[in-house]
Amino acid sequence: MVVLRDMTLSDVDDYVRWFTTDVGWMKMDAPWETEIGDPEDERKSWNEYFKSVQGAPDDAVRWKFEIELDGRHIGWVSRYSYLDYLDNSEEIPAVGIDIPEEDVHNTGVGTEALRLYLDYLGEHGFRSFYTQTWAGNTVMLRVAEKLGFREVCRKEDYRVVDGEAYDAITLRLDR
Repeated sequence: MVVLRDMTLSDVDDYVRWFTTDVGWMKMDAPWETEIGDPEDERKSWNEYFKSVQGAPDDAVRWKFEIELDGRHIGWVSRYSYLDYLDNSEEIPAVGIDIPEEDVHNTGVGTEALRLYLDYLGEHGFRSFYTQTWAGNTVMLRVAEKLGFREVCRKEDYRVVDGEAYDAITLRLDR
């Protein structure tokens, strides 16, 4: 069962691993901006992040949740407001998802986790959402389509990955 939850201290070990050794997921997320981290620096950074979010009031609207599948921490969902190459003066939140644990890819877990997060945000008054990705991230494009997102903007040849140009794509969901 997919569960969204707040971060726990034990999640720090997963983040250190995901950003230093098990980095295959980065090839789909945003490969033009990804750097492999140093384990010590990553541990320090994630411990500081954990301290900053620990004890948030129960009624605070979360900008990020951890994804757990059958008791196993597998990734995260989040929201952000800055959109690359597109005016967002309406301040419609954009949502994203990362699941570094590759053995659960293509199982529907990501779609379910993002659906749960959209429902959560909907319960807190959000009705419209963006997501941004690149044409090479076919997994995210499938997830967005399943959830009802529609393409609203495309920047041709905006991203270069391994020497090949890809379109940048913005999608929107109105509920």
